[in-house]
Amino acid sequence: MTQAEKEQDNGKEKEKEREKEKEKEQQRGVKRPIAPPVIQEPLHEQIQSNFVVVIHPGSRTLRIGRATDTLPVTVPHVIARRHKQSGQPRCEDAWLLRDGLNKPESNEQRQHGLKMVDQAIWSKKMSNGIRRTPVSAEQARAYNCQIRPAVLDSSTRVRWTNTAHHPPHLVGDEAIYVNPTDCYNIHWPVVRGQLNVHAGPGGSLTAVLADLETIWSHIIQKQLDIPIKDLKYYRCILLVPDICNREHIKELVNMLLLNMGFSAIIVHQESVSATFGSGLSSACVVDVGDQKTSICCVEDGVSHRNSRLCLAYGGSDVTRTFYWLLQRAGFPYRDCQLSSRLDCQLLQHLKETLCHLDQDISGLQDHEFQTRFPEAPTLLYQVRLGDEKLQAPMGLFYPTTFGIVGQKMTSLQCRSQGDSEDPYDEHYLLSTQSKQDQSSKSAADRKAIPRPGGGLDGDMSGQGGIGDLSDLPRGCSSGGGTKGEVELGTAQGECLIGTGEVEEPLSAHLSRKTAIISQFESRALGLDKAILHSIDCCASDETKRKMYSSILVVGGGLMFSGAQEFLLHRIINKMPPSFRRLVDNVEVITRPKDMDPWLISWKGGAVLACLDTTQEMWIHQREWQRFGVRMLRERAAFVW
Repeated sequence: MTQAEKEQDNGKEKEKEREKEKEKEQQRGVKRPIAPPVIQEPLHEQIQSNFVVVIHPGSRTLRIGRATDTLPVTVPHVIARRHKQSGQPRCEDAWLLRDGLNKPESNEQRQHGLKMVDQAIWSKKMSNGIRRTPVSAEQARAYNCQIRPAVLDSSTRVRWTNTAHHPPHLVGDEAIYVNPTDCYNIHWPVVRGQLNVHAGPGGSLTAVLADLETIWSHIIQKQLDIPIKDLKYYRCILLVPDICNREHIKELVNMLLLNMGFSAIIVHQESVSATFGSGLSSACVVDVGDQKTSICCVEDGVSHRNSRLCLAYGGSDVTRTFYWLLQRAGFPYRDCQLSSRLDCQLLQHLKETLCHLDQDISGLQDHEFQTRFPEAPTLLYQVRLGDEKLQAPMGLFYPTTFGIVGQKMTSLQCRSQGDSEDPYDEHYLLSTQSKQDQSSKSAADRKAIPRPGGGLDGDMSGQGGIGDLSDLPRGCSSGGGTKGEVELGTAQGECLIGTGEVEEPLSAHLSRKTAIISQFESRALGLDKAILHSIDCCASDETKRKMYSSILVVGGGLMFSGAQEFLLHRIINKMPPSFRRLVDNVEVITRPKDMDPWLISWKGGAVLACLDTTQEMWIHQREWQRFGVRMLRERAAFVW
């Protein structure tokens, strides 16, 4: 036998021995470490934009369409569901009414806010250098109380929605025009940018998600002409607020991929999409919606976490304030009620057509409007108004005018509460990082020289962790030596509580931190102050300079004549004096590329679908089924 044959026989014997050892291990039940499943890199494939659906759900309006469409389909984001049993009580979500309006202090606060508005109007001169002459509401009231409507058409063309065939649900305008006597509940599934989860009928998370699926599926089938069974060939881009409930976003992705059947999805932030739609690389994005106003600084496609701010007021609060001012001025349409859907629609129209932020428009002016309601003739009214048209939109800068008491008015970006399906989230990373810091610090402590007081040079007083003040707004940190950055910027010593060097228990530290945040969130910041606050939370002076030179206003809540000049004037007057020398030009952009502000974020989502860089962001249906919410952390373009 040759040497080569001997070596070959030895190799075969060794392989047999290894196999026998493996069999013995299996019999003994030896457990081998299981490697976690690895998320594969996304495949790069050519995507056709006409097979991408962009969805931008708002509190009052849903914008949805193909990425290749010039304009999206825009419908009221509302659904009417028929009662399953006769005799059920009728439930309807409020349109303009909200909690906190009927408190004892509400009227006093509203009057105080109106005084501040009147003072601001008087203090700013008109373009000719003359101060405005204030107009008393009594002057308009004396005229309006004498007005009687004129009948234009006895047979109105407006009809209630036909429910003779008992449809199980109605969507959009059909839901708004459901007769109040019909057995339908009216639900708005999104309120102030978040899912409308509440304790009343139809307020569970399951019910709200079912409403959204029904509305979106109906619009996709009827308006986009896409059968639901064909959605497996389509992809979806979902635009979400910068400050959102992560549990709700997870459920929405689950609904779109598994229930509706889209093949893949991208979840992106509204503010970043607004910069894409306007063609700006960096901007302070101010999104004034119907029920909430969100502000965020975006730089090179990245939303600065510390600058995010959400204010719990918007265009509907301006509409309600305008109604209150109209009533004070003797509004000739005496039967107008905030509880009526059609009256709310009329008030919304009057606000959009009459209100302005132009200081040069002064004095009493006469206007006309028509009421078109089902089963009633078309009526023509005349109304005389003065400063009411300017006072209402100025409530955005003086939110006490809205008369909202006891409600959370400002929301900050908070840390995630964690998800049981994603154990390796930021909490895991923070805890492991903290353990590494502690081990390295303990190693350093062993080498350190004891101080006279018995302590070590490497004490833990400056270490961040669970008990740090990283979630506090700017100017609200403890002055006791915490060196980390606060949630909205580096502390500058403007503390809401006294400073001190005395150490305190962790529980007292957390309760104090919670009290500071609650105090900040209960304040109703004006729009201009909120913008300055957001920009001031940027890390560097260079970034702040970029933000001041590009303030992008999107959404439909600030589409008033003169709004651009008005906001620019207030920003320049209130910005820190140190930056007036550094910033060459402060610019407020309200109509980039001559696009409507309410369209810009959706358009940005359509642009996103066409970019090659989005290939890595797609979450496919099979990946979601296997890995779940972990895919959002791996693929989302923002910190999940």
